Amino acid sequence: MTLPRSRPEDNGSTFRIRGGQPVAGDVQLSGSKNSGPKLMIAALLTDEPCEFLAMPQLGDVQITEELITELGAQVTWQDHTCRVDASHMKTGVSQNTLQRNRTSVLALGPLLHRFKKVSLPRVGGDVIGPRPVDFHVQALEAMGATVHVEPTQYQAEAPAGLHGAQITLPYPSVGATETVLLTAVLAAGRTMLTNAAVEPEVMDLVAVLQKMGAIIELGSHRSITIEGVAKLHGARHRVIRDRNEAVSFACVALATHGKVFLRGANQADLITFLNTVRRLGADYTVDDEGIAILSAPHYRPAGIETDTHPGFMTDWQQPLGVVLTQVEGTSTIHETVHDNRLGYLKDLQSMGADVEISTDCIGTHACRYEHRGMQHSATIRGITPLHGAVLTVPDIRAGFAHVIAALVADGESTLRGIHHLDRGYEQLDHRLAALGADITRETPGSKA
Repeated sequence: MTLPRSRPEDNGSTFRIRGGQPVAGDVQLSGSKNSGPKLMIAALLTDEPCEFLAMPQLGDVQITEELITELGAQVTWQDHTCRVDASHMKTGVSQNTLQRNRTSVLALGPLLHRFKKVSLPRVGGDVIGPRPVDFHVQALEAMGATVHVEPTQYQAEAPAGLHGAQITLPYPSVGATETVLLTAVLAAGRTMLTNAAVEPEVMDLVAVLQKMGAIIELGSHRSITIEGVAKLHGARHRVIRDRNEAVSFACVALATHGKVFLRGANQADLITFLNTVRRLGADYTVDDEGIAILSAPHYRPAGIETDTHPGFMTDWQQPLGVVLTQVEGTSTIHETVHDNRLGYLKDLQSMGADVEISTDCIGTHACRYEHRGMQHSATIRGITPLHGAVLTVPDIRAGFAHVIAALVADGESTLRGIHHLDRGYEQLDHRLAALGADITRETPGSKA
């Protein structure tokens, strides 16, 4: 199997879904979408080849491949094994290669080590609220770089090279933590990072960098110390399984009152979600091969509050939000990580859900959005029957919530903008169909 060489574009394809039936079966989890592209960027730190097993064949990986190929790297595939050879690189690309992916900013540090001056296309990604690169820029500047953020590109230089620094992140940002790691491993001296993100995907990057020869110490209270080394070498590494995908398919089982075995799921990465499964009144079992999600005839209300790891992940609340429409009683969601991630609930309202969205903090504690007028909390009253609708997918996780809602709904739903889902889920329609879902991908000009 060879990875397609084109990025997922909106070609007018749709999903047609007929709901009302439980799903059941076994689903093999893909490699992590939020880890794989970052590991490909890590390969730019060495002139020796790196090999990544279980690399997902997704839109975000395609976009990252396009970027590093434009930069001179050679990328080859054998099934889901990706080999990156960055022995011959160039200083940058001017075209907006990554207009839907945030990976480009992570490449600044590795390229500055090689060339002292680089140019890369600007940040992009899902429209789920602002994701500023201020933390990235501040960290790079603390290590000796000068960064200019222009309308379409980043211009960065470090004529005297990069050095270690003491860096405290204002918020434990995953991306900014990754920028520090990818830059500090070859910087002169020691970097001490506090208030770092400690998500499993960050630890996967740490594991790869250690295999490549980096010295990285994990301390208490979100601290990471990196001792710069003179050179890194190639490595071989298996990408962790996608915990977001695990929760997405788990919520399909819960919402449709089915049963799904998540092959390859790691219990340690899902502890907070699994606790929520039991609080709802459902159950799960764990063995060496994965986790089985066992639905129940009736569910109890729940209060969900998103947080940085090891808290309840922001990417998990959208699929679970659909489940909560099928829970008898009143449930709540308090989104504390992103300020614009409840828009999918308005689509659920159009399908019959009883949802109220507010600017109040309704969790166990106030969050950084308190008194800022941002709609980041929701009250969901159930059980509400859902009916089919025509929906437009705005981003990856909201899109999967749309998929679950369509699988629950009575009648037929049409989902537009499914290229977003192709960025985050490999062969989604085929895998859902294998679980018994009635889902069809239709492209313009094709026969239904």
